[in-house]
Amino acid sequence: MSADRGRAWQRMLSGRRLDLLDPSPRDIEIADIAHGLARVARWNGQTAGPHVFSVAQHALLVEAIGRALAPDLGAGACLELLLHDAPEYVVGDIISPFKAAIGDSYKAVERRLLAAIRQRFGLPEPGRDLVMLVKRADGSAAYHEAIRLAGFSRDEADAIFDACAALSPEADALLDPWSSDVAQARFLARFDALVGPEEVA
Repeated sequence: MSADRGRAWQRMLSGRRLDLLDPSPRDIEIADIAHGLARVARWNGQTAGPHVFSVAQHALLVEAIGRALAPDLGAGACLELLLHDAPEYVVGDIISPFKAAIGDSYKAVERRLLAAIRQRFGLPEPGRDLVMLVKRADGSAAYHEAIRLAGFSRDEADAIFDACAALSPEADALLDPWSSDVAQARFLARFDALVGPEEVA
């Protein structure tokens, strides 16, 4: 019997094979993350416009909101914001009510993947303040996406996500959905601006 049988492997376009249940940082490549996230739809694809609103574009939105909320952030904190949903490049974006129904097994896979991603790119486990900033920026992004793209009324969004302040012009511009190729390229460009391509070669 093959040693691989029963393993949860995912083959990437880079040629890497990632074990989803026991991920190794050496099998994680930013090109695979960008490619995957640019092709995963937020809101199960139930958004307005000619293109899906991808997780890659959402990540850029969350990072922009985080910078607006905390202008003195360093590159490492910005990278934590950018990569907050990075595990979804292999496990997809499951809406919150379904995640709750699945239970902790899905969250455990997400946590292991995120830990491997952080290790791959030299990010420490975030402290409480950064965790809360990521959560606040993510919630703000969801609120504005719900109203602008997913057909929620403002009252519905207020009830589900709590009312959020208006976005900065930079963040607001990120709510116009892009093609997957554009989302992938812009995600990679922002990653390179924060880390530099020589750091992850």
